Amino acid sequence: MAGLLDNKLYQDDIAYVAGLGLPWEKLQDSSFIISGATGLLGSFLTDVLMHKNADGLNCHIYALGRNQGKARKRFDSYFENPNFSFIECDVNDASFVKKLPDHADYIFHAAGNVHPLAYATDPIGTITANIFAANSFLEYCATHNVKRFAFSSSSEVYGKNRGDVELFDESYCGYIDCNTVRAGYPESKRCSEALCQSYIAQKGVDAVLVRFSHSYGPTVLATDTKAMTQFINNGLNKEDIVLKSDGSQYFSYTYTADAISGLLTIILKGENGQAYNIADETGDTTLKNLAQSIADYCGTKLKFDIPSDTEKAGYTTATKARLDGTKLRSLGWKPRFDIKEGVQRTIKILSA
Repeated sequence: MAGLLDNKLYQDDIAYVAGLGLPWEKLQDSSFIISGATGLLGSFLTDVLMHKNADGLNCHIYALGRNQGKARKRFDSYFENPNFSFIECDVNDASFVKKLPDHADYIFHAAGNVHPLAYATDPIGTITANIFAANSFLEYCATHNVKRFAFSSSSEVYGKNRGDVELFDESYCGYIDCNTVRAGYPESKRCSEALCQSYIAQKGVDAVLVRFSHSYGPTVLATDTKAMTQFINNGLNKEDIVLKSDGSQYFSYTYTADAISGLLTIILKGENGQAYNIADETGDTTLKNLAQSIADYCGTKLKFDIPSDTEKAGYTTATKARLDGTKLRSLGWKPRFDIKEGVQRTIKILSA
């Protein structure tokens, strides 16, 4: 990860998003808070905005994270840049807002537990990072005249497919058994979205809900326990790809560069109060086909195993969650990479 910014393919990803025909002038001479800045999505967004700064955007990035050492390793080339500030804090501690700048124009809240093992081992932190931290940010927005708050939501807000649709549009609502530990993640995302609507109605905050599909890419963290990440790590290590289910789960996946191009499209062109899926049918596949394609590309084999109780507790019970990206495409967004191209590009970058 330390040499990621030196990778040509990764630099091409950054340049591609930075070169999109978006209304970048809205970010000119502005300030941008990114929570979870060292994570999968926050780190790529940071790289894109810093790339734009080199072209004169003059957007000050306030990158929030829990570990300065980790942040310095990831963003070492930015630490002396006048347009970059790292703020060491934990969004689960309500006092973190005292460390925020006196003013910010945009906020992207992406901090929190975003992988299965964390859902099972830290269910309280999973909920609080979504709800309480979102509330703190929304209150900050209300009192500091923030132009737009973007809440990082998830395909999991849709719950289980009722069998009545093939693709989930933004109005779909399926079943979630709230009386389980695993429900903490999707239910807290749902609650946080409702909290955004409450602040819009009651305090005039401008907020958009960004519903990411299963995102992946070269900025993935080593601690990530999502199936896609484990498959890629197995492939990179020339180990057998281990599938701990029958692999029939059918989900939408989005490569990091496309996920962030979607996010920026929503921030810069979306409507206040609206939710937007970031997904395209070219990124849809079953877990078994995903695992097999990685095994074939890396020259390894696909094997099946039984998950441990802890692993199983963190798994979603949804078996089919494909998102309808029509609403976001109406704003002009379209992905650059399909699932095959995105996975192979991830492996190429990480193996360099």
